[in-house]
Amino acid sequence: MRSFFKKYRLFAIVMICLSVIIISSFYFALKKENVLPIYQPVNVNVELVDNSIQHVKKYHKIKDFALVNQNGDTITQEDYKDKIYVADFFFTTCATICPIMTKNMADIQKEILNDDDIMLLSHSVTPEIDTVAQLKRYAIEKGVIDKKWNLVTGDKKQIYDLARKSYLAVKSQGNEDYGMVHTENFMLIDKERRIRGFYDGTKKEDIKKLLNDIEILKESYK
Repeated sequence: MRSFFKKYRLFAIVMICLSVIIISSFYFALKKENVLPIYQPVNVNVELVDNSIQHVKKYHKIKDFALVNQNGDTITQEDYKDKIYVADFFFTTCATICPIMTKNMADIQKEILNDDDIMLLSHSVTPEIDTVAQLKRYAIEKGVIDKKWNLVTGDKKQIYDLARKSYLAVKSQGNEDYGMVHTENFMLIDKERRIRGFYDGTKKEDIKKLLNDIEILKESYK
C-alpha cells in the first residue's frame, strides 16, 4: 500500500496543483464579470461626445458644476461627494420620452430611498424654460423627493458642456447657442465621478440592469 502511494504521489501532487489553478481561474473569471467598466470618451458614440475630447482614453471624470435645483438651492459636485448617482438630461415640456424616463427614475428613487450612498441628478436641456418655479411644479407632480433627487437648471453653456464633455450623453444641434438634443440615456456615476454604465431610461429591462449594477458598484467599495 505504501509503495502504491509512493508511486502515484507525483501524479496526485500534479492533479492537486491543476485543480487549484482551474478553481482559481474560474473564481477570478466570475469575479471579473462583476466589475463594471469605466467609460472613456473614446469608447462612446461620437455623436454624444464633444470633438475636443473624442480622443481621450483614460482619466475621464465629471467636471465641477454649480446649478440650481427645484428649491432654488445651488447644487455642486460637493452635494454628490462620496455618492454613487444616476444622471440624465430632460426637459419638463417634453411629451415624448421624458415622461417615461421620469417615471422610471421615480421607480429607481423608490428602490434607493433608504440608501444614503445613492442619489439622482436630472439636468434640464432647456434651462431658459425650466425655471426654478417650473422645476418645482414638475418635481411635485412627479413625486421627486428632495433629499434623493435634484432637478437642476442654470447656465445653458455649462449644461451643454456637462452633457457633451462630462456625461457624454446628448447630441449637439450644431449651432452657436449650445442647442442640445437629449437622449434616453441614464448614466451611472461612481464615487470618483467616473461613468460606469449607460442605460436606456425608457426600458424596464435597462432599469433592472441599472439597479443590479448599482449593487455591484456598492460591493466594490466594501
